Amino acid sequence: MTQPRLLVAAASGQLGRLTVDALLESVPAARIVAGVRNPDGDAAKAFAAKGVEVRKVDYADPAGLAAAFAGIDRLLLISSNAVGARAVQHNNAISAARQAGIKLIAYTSILHADTTPLGLAEEHKLTEAALRQSGVPFALLRNGWYTENYAASIPPALAHGVFLGAAGDGRISGAARADYARAAAAVLASDESQAGHIYELAGDQAFTLTEFAAAIAKASGKPVAYKNLSEPEFKAALVGAGLPEGFAGLLADSDAGAAKDALFDDGKALSRLTGRPTTPFAETIAAAVKG
Repeated sequence: MTQPRLLVAAASGQLGRLTVDALLESVPAARIVAGVRNPDGDAAKAFAAKGVEVRKVDYADPAGLAAAFAGIDRLLLISSNAVGARAVQHNNAISAARQAGIKLIAYTSILHADTTPLGLAEEHKLTEAALRQSGVPFALLRNGWYTENYAASIPPALAHGVFLGAAGDGRISGAARADYARAAAAVLASDESQAGHIYELAGDQAFTLTEFAAAIAKASGKPVAYKNLSEPEFKAALVGAGLPEGFAGLLADSDAGAAKDALFDDGKALSRLTGRPTTPFAETIAAAVKG
């Protein structure tokens, strides 16, 4: 029986690269296709050096997507980073996948997409609805928070001795990006049908931002305390740090949601899917501190 060909869209992004690497641990390179916006870029060259076919995949180019998906059996549709344009871009990919006869779309959604209060979820909800209406078999990888999202704020926290946020005492079931990549690879390469599966993916170990700041202090040997702000205050701080207002607003909204445990899940579906414990948040912090 012919083995299915697997395409990872947005493969040059952080999650995409890790997913391709995870697939290569168990799937022959000849069965893997890396979809990238720039086939001449460094990421594309690195994939080709590993024996992985590279195709141009641009969610904003509907005409090119159908050709890019030709001969593909399973597609990992990694959500676009073009917040505000994602629903349209994802629809382009879903339509092209249907036209190409793809037998499974695995889509990276957001934790508890159907019930979460997070503003970031809106385009994910629209994409999930489009998948249901498409007629293409699909699986939902509802990813929780990447621990790296908070680890990105470690340098200013070390510089000022303060880790800012608006999550209060909310519990955050974060996991490393590599954990989510291994889960995506497991679903894409599975010998069992994944159609209709909805995975609520989150870390085994939840943390508060107070605990996160304490772990930064422990790893660095420098004093770092968590300072909780209101949502508007946190947004203003992010804008002051140079973030665009819209993006700062989404991050502040996400922290406000985290304060209500919107980023908490103790189902451990992620570690069951990958067959290994998720990366402890202190480990991600230690690696970030070391640089």
